[in-house]
Amino acid sequence: MRLSIFLLLSLAISVNVSVAQDSHVIQDSLVYKVIDNQELVVDVFYPAGQQNANQQTAIALFHGGGWAFGSPDEFHGACRRYARKGYLTLSFQYRLSINEDGTYPNPDISPIEAVKDARTAIRWLRSHADSLRIDPNKIVVGGQSVGGQLALSATLIDSINEETDDLTISPTPNALLLYSSNVNTLEPWAEMLLGDRRKEIWSISPYHHLREDMPPAIAFHGREDNQVLPYIVHFFAARMKELGNYYDLHWYPDREHYLGEGNEKYARLFDEEILELTDAFLQKFGF
Repeated sequence: MRLSIFLLLSLAISVNVSVAQDSHVIQDSLVYKVIDNQELVVDVFYPAGQQNANQQTAIALFHGGGWAFGSPDEFHGACRRYARKGYLTLSFQYRLSINEDGTYPNPDISPIEAVKDARTAIRWLRSHADSLRIDPNKIVVGGQSVGGQLALSATLIDSINEETDDLTISPTPNALLLYSSNVNTLEPWAEMLLGDRRKEIWSISPYHHLREDMPPAIAFHGREDNQVLPYIVHFFAARMKELGNYYDLHWYPDREHYLGEGNEKYARLFDEEILELTDAFLQKFGF
């Protein structure tokens, strides 16, 4: 039975369907969470003609934008690429700390709420593994910039969860894809967005929650990045090595925060060379 709007409606999931222009890929939009009267949507891509395939690998992605900006469509190019290769791919929306008039921060939404949404998202994905025809033990999670922080938070930030989440379902991915990822939230921008909750800044910092037996990760960073500073990444990499975690770090000497600057296909996030290295990483670990 094909993955379709009808199958997903049977799970009482709100759906909007749009078929991508790419005839090889089907795109659906699903509501994965409703919080404070806001519907949070995930854009799902799967290969046309392979909807009956079982035990697929899922690749779930979170966009960047400093917890206040950005959109899931930034990852649509990569989602379509991987769907054509046979993966189920997803780009998740999460709450942003911005007001309706464009000002920020939103006093009711901080990076903590974004972390809650990310952990809900992966629990939602794993809990619907059967209907989505994926292997719940082959969930790869990635992101760019703060999207990488959210991917790491799904792995590490066990103390922060939505009250409505089923805590018996693990949000921990089976592998991590990190593109210019924020790895340490002790910075002025995060503190500003947290407002009166700034004392909780430690609670969402990946570096300060690192532990052994993390899922394997591949990471890409530019030496000229002025948003995620290289020395901070070096500290993160050293600690990962101390803990015995697999962390395949790739540096690009002349690149800044947007590793694919000028690449319209992938919204400046990366280029084909970086995705080919990602391909090799996925193959290496059986995804």
